[in-house]
Amino acid sequence: MATLVPLSAIDADMIEQLLDAAFGENRHARTAYRIREGTAWLDALSFAALDEEEYLVGSIQLWPVALTDPQGRPHPLIMVGPVAVMPGRQGEGFGKALMAASLGAIDAAFDEGAPPFPQILIGDPEYYGQWGFTAEHTGSWHCPGPFERERLLLRTGNPAILPPEGMLGPWTSETSQAAKD
Repeated sequence: MATLVPLSAIDADMIEQLLDAAFGENRHARTAYRIREGTAWLDALSFAALDEEEYLVGSIQLWPVALTDPQGRPHPLIMVGPVAVMPGRQGEGFGKALMAASLGAIDAAFDEGAPPFPQILIGDPEYYGQWGFTAEHTGSWHCPGPFERERLLLRTGNPAILPPEGMLGPWTSETSQAAKD
């Protein structure tokens, strides 16, 4: 049985080792890293999974990002991922537990009246579809690097709040200021 703890309670080097093991040492070249470049993960939504012997076996990080429309207006999103599970421990439910914890935290905030932030990720539609992620509304969205359109997935209760086209990138202090202007 997994124990979930805040990711911030885990040593940063251990997290990096897990990510290297799950995705390879060249993972920083991936488009998802460019989308969230220069931002810090959201502490309240990012978790680690520990196995019964309290070894780190998985992690999930969520990030503040933006979809900037053709007029230059940023629209806030939460980027889900990476969802990492140690090779050899995949298929044991750690990834599902991490997804449930992070998305449950987002949904709980919405239930308390906070505005819903749509979530985006790059991943397998068959797997992430079980949580309502779909590529249905992302067909004219762009990323700062190569990606497969069918793997750019969105989860939101109201896709009409987002522009039909735009560029994904980090939510930074500059992005925040542009949203106010």
